Amino acid sequence: MDDSKIRQHISRQFNTELEEIRHKVLVMGGLVEQQLALAIQAFTTNDMETAELVMRRDNLINDMEVEIDLECTQIIALRQPTAFDLRLLLTVIKIISELEIAGDHAERIAKVAIKLSDTEGKHDQYHEILHMAELVKKMLNGALDAFARMSIDGITVITAMDEKVDLEYAGIVRQWVTHMMEDPRNITRTLHSLWAVRALERIGDHACYLCEHLIFMVKGEAVRHLSQQELEEKLNA
Repeated sequence: MDDSKIRQHISRQFNTELEEIRHKVLVMGGLVEQQLALAIQAFTTNDMETAELVMRRDNLINDMEVEIDLECTQIIALRQPTAFDLRLLLTVIKIISELEIAGDHAERIAKVAIKLSDTEGKHDQYHEILHMAELVKKMLNGALDAFARMSIDGITVITAMDEKVDLEYAGIVRQWVTHMMEDPRNITRTLHSLWAVRALERIGDHACYLCEHLIFMVKGEAVRHLSQQELEEKLNA
């Protein structure tokens, strides 16, 4: 699907409003991607300045979520859209909510980085989460790219990555718990670190939810709670 479906209105102003909404969602998504990258950088390199930057910029994401939500609500009330246009606006409202939550998780990672700077003990195993972080970044970027293209082609490739993220998360938890048992001095530090890894795993989940919302937008079908196999079968039917 391309974006031709939102270029067929008699009202040019309506076209403009929808295009502006889409643009703002992508800007918001780009900011969340930046927040995630900076939070991981702060966490893995003990960069307090970057961690504080992530925390300060979280309000920008919150403000954008409120602004876009209000604009969508106003368009629905004034334009009374139907069919694809209505699904687009409803999807945008859901997407910005997922992005706002993902931004909160990125901020949580940054907060953990700051806590670790004041915690005794040593834990230099943060390189273990870098591969997991790359997977999550790809999921988020892929979902936003699909929204930009107004297409669900290849969307199951993105959702399939969530299982890999979950496996990475489980592996890190097991390994870090072992580190705690081996050296009790690192218990507090490792517990804080596990909260950051959990936040990263949750961002992957929200990237999956973005994909589910996009499927509703394009096909008008709810696919929440389907397994990966069921999702693939449904989209390939």
